[in-house]
Amino acid sequence: MKVLLVEDDSGIIEYICFAFGIGWPNCQIITTSTGEQAIDLAEQETPDIVILDIGLPDISGFDVIKEIRKFSDVPILITSVRDSEQDIVKGIQLGADEYVVKPFGQLELIARVKALIRRNSHNLRSPIVKGALSFNPISGELFNKSRRIILTKTESIIIGILLKNSPELATFSELSEAIWGEEYDGAIEALRVYINRLRSKIETDHQNPVVIVTKLGKGYCLENVSSKI
Repeated sequence: MKVLLVEDDSGIIEYICFAFGIGWPNCQIITTSTGEQAIDLAEQETPDIVILDIGLPDISGFDVIKEIRKFSDVPILITSVRDSEQDIVKGIQLGADEYVVKPFGQLELIARVKALIRRNSHNLRSPIVKGALSFNPISGELFNKSRRIILTKTESIIIGILLKNSPELATFSELSEAIWGEEYDGAIEALRVYINRLRSKIETDHQNPVVIVTKLGKGYCLENVSSKI
């Protein structure tokens, strides 16, 4: 999972990074202290979530939201000392998904981030096309070129995340959160069963998978979809 953290206070950056180190250690965190660079990074890096301060040194965080919403529906979580109802309503109306008032607890922040990621995983709307595969998140239909592949609800969630992340990794943690709302003992083994089912439907030789690839100890990713199906 990739987080774009937009914050100009080094102490808060350290506080948030420490929270992720404990609560979601596999995350990649990209930081910037300016709104202009945040807009560029949101487009270039395609993060899974943006954590955004409103009081930035160059432009307002509200302006950052407006610009990001022109090209992305990435979840945006505002963190701000500004606690007036007017500011909260303004942030939500501009397109933020969550508003957390500073100071906040580290566990609270991670819980809210996970909830947003989970909600976004279930609420993908735009069709995703990667190579020979095309997926409709609303209907749950997957096509390999013109061949329709029947998926269960859980398989649809998994393939949606794999396609959205491709060619980057979908971690065990990310997949577990999207399916069950949390990680639990035995989740990796259960995921392996679902992945094997998907491979049997997608791979030419599911005993020797080359499309849904295991990253040992980390998760799964889609590789070279166009040439290997």
